[in-house]
Amino acid sequence: MKVIDISWPISPEMTAYKDKKIVTFKATKTFEKDGARETIVTIGSHTGTHVDAPSHFLKDGKTIDQILLEKIVGDCSLLDLSDVPEKITAEHLSMYDIAPDEIILLKTMNSDYQPNDPFLQNFVYLDASAAQYLADCGVRAVGIDYLGIERNQEAHDTHMLLLQEDIPIIEGLRLAQAQEAYYSFICLPLALQGLDAAPARAILIFDEDEE
Repeated sequence: MKVIDISWPISPEMTAYKDKKIVTFKATKTFEKDGARETIVTIGSHTGTHVDAPSHFLKDGKTIDQILLEKIVGDCSLLDLSDVPEKITAEHLSMYDIAPDEIILLKTMNSDYQPNDPFLQNFVYLDASAAQYLADCGVRAVGIDYLGIERNQEAHDTHMLLLQEDIPIIEGLRLAQAQEAYYSFICLPLALQGLDAAPARAILIFDEDEE
């Protein structure tokens, strides 16, 4: 068995959405002074690898603690769309056999960037046609390799089309080390109560004999 950590490393220097730096680490105990270490961490609900709950954009949508973990744990297909220059469309996805209840992870050229690089304004995103396509396929969850799944959509169509179908969105995955394949996927958001999203640790698991 092999495990690939596909989580965005969290630090005050990490890439932040639209360069809004909100992560801080403040030591409250040091080994030199106290013989132990403790730290206060300030972090946003949409920091690094995180899961968007329906309440992010839906007034009466489920909050992150109400999402069934079965939605974001299980078999997944990682689709390599690294040759797509701007946005993933339904036409791109129609080339794949996407099964109902499947977790779909989207690898793009976004994965070429480092986790501390300045925010990439023109990141590759999932457009509304692709979001509708995935919703129509009945997928369980959708993940992408940047801090947002959409950009420059005034009505937030991509988010709305997925979240209104109770399809969690996983943003901020790091997929450079993962090849297009089937995996077992585990993504566990923090059990934050009543919030719109939560940072998560995400991993892929596969049998090395099947490489």
